[in-house]
Amino acid sequence: MTEKRSNQPVRVDPWGEVDLFRDWNRPFGMSRLMREAFGGRDTGSSWLPPVDISESDDQYSISVEIPGAKKEDVTVECHDNVLTIKGEKNSEREEKEEHRHYVERSYGSFSRAFTLPSDAAGDRVKATFRDGVLSVEVPKAEARKPKVVDIKS
Repeated sequence: MTEKRSNQPVRVDPWGEVDLFRDWNRPFGMSRLMREAFGGRDTGSSWLPPVDISESDDQYSISVEIPGAKKEDVTVECHDNVLTIKGEKNSEREEKEEHRHYVERSYGSFSRAFTLPSDAAGDRVKATFRDGVLSVEVPKAEARKPKVVDIKS
């Protein structure tokens, strides 16, 4: 499966390519430390939850980690062989100017889209949500047998 890109704006860090400390246990890299030291902060308005995809003989399985999200805030759609997972995880923190708190958890809206293989039965997708993990099962369609056509004289 290949991931389909969305039309949402993407935050780009032009200095990320030349950041000598970029491999330092992100998100604690030097870029983030510099942004925080000089008053900048990551708003967390858009993020991508981690996804695991596996395949068995009879189905494709997709597991999405969305800790802190509610089942009602997540949707799974399949249209034209594209599986789209959308949702929102709200922040429950209160901002105060007098004290700054360190926040690592991501929140905000997200959208992931995956083009399904040609043997996927997109009309029979099943999804469950338990303990902050969305599990999506996409059955494989039965292999079509070639149709034998009678030749008439």
